[in-house]
Amino acid sequence: MSTGRFGVRAGVRDWAIAVCVAAVLLVTGLSGQHSATSIDLLGYALLAAGGLALAAGRRAPVPVLAVTGLCAVGYQAAGFDVPAVAYLFAVYAAVRAGHRTLTIVASFAMLAALPVAALVSGLHDMGEALAQSRGALEIAWLIAAGAAGEALRQAERRADEAERTREETARRRADEERLHIARELHDSLVHQISIIKVQSEVAVHLARKRGEKVPEALLAIQQAGREATRELRATLEALRDDDTTPPHGLDDVPELVERSRTSGLDSTLTIEGQRRDVPSAVERTVYRIVQESLTNIARHAAATSASVHIGYRADALSVRVDDDGKATPGAAPAPGVGLLGMRERVTALGGRLRAEPRGEGGFTVQAELPVEPTS
Repeated sequence: MSTGRFGVRAGVRDWAIAVCVAAVLLVTGLSGQHSATSIDLLGYALLAAGGLALAAGRRAPVPVLAVTGLCAVGYQAAGFDVPAVAYLFAVYAAVRAGHRTLTIVASFAMLAALPVAALVSGLHDMGEALAQSRGALEIAWLIAAGAAGEALRQAERRADEAERTREETARRRADEERLHIARELHDSLVHQISIIKVQSEVAVHLARKRGEKVPEALLAIQQAGREATRELRATLEALRDDDTTPPHGLDDVPELVERSRTSGLDSTLTIEGQRRDVPSAVERTVYRIVQESLTNIARHAAATSASVHIGYRADALSVRVDDDGKATPGAAPAPGVGLLGMRERVTALGGRLRAEPRGEGGFTVQAELPVEPTS
């Protein structure tokens, strides 16, 4: 949501309108013949309160509609023949917020209450009371304010619907493209690399069986084939990880940590904050970060221990994976497919990722993913 609608600028604009309306009402009231009696002071207070109440019209349109209506009836009863301008603004805000039926009922109540208030103010002729109330609240003004609010509400609803449709279409196309890439990779690369891997392993096995020295180039091909197979499988799994299959999430992180323990890495998991529901995309990203980090630690870090920390905050979910491996403090991390994939996932969700050697030794991967605050 933009600042212009619900941020600081919108609040300043609401207060500016409220102050201006209150000033207009007070100036109009002061232009009449009024003394400094307690009733007149009450009328001035109601004029000011009715205008200033508009500052909350965006956040609480129905209460503001009631307050401005009561203030208008009150200062009419106190003898102030001042148009109900604040109430018209409140009608506009209430209709824009979607409270059409309630606004119509409140407006009919105002039309009935204003003549009574005019009679209470001292008028003894019903015709004069009706004329004064008609001048205070013209039906045409009500219709115009209501129509303007309804038109703007409909326009905003159509704009929101169009934006939602565009986002859904873009997400569907992205999913289709991701699956297409996964199929292409599987058909064109996995089969060929599997053949290279199998042939190299057979050649190494036969050479050792005959007692021959295995060439370094053949061993390099064998190792590269294994690494490429693992990387491709991880890439394909990530590409196919969409909403059509049960996704891995936060509930699966303890299994990852336990699996790393069975492979000889002393791993711990710490969860802080109150557990609450987060978007599935955030859950999948946290799972992938922990999975990729623990895999890299086992393969490359020469570490003996690792710690996984997940923290729940009001507006974010944080994850940190530390190890005590051989990373040199101050050295730039070597770019890799895993780290690049983690960064892309985090950035796509509007979060931040930091991956670097720790000052006390080892390596750290830290991510912060924004989530909607709980109400």
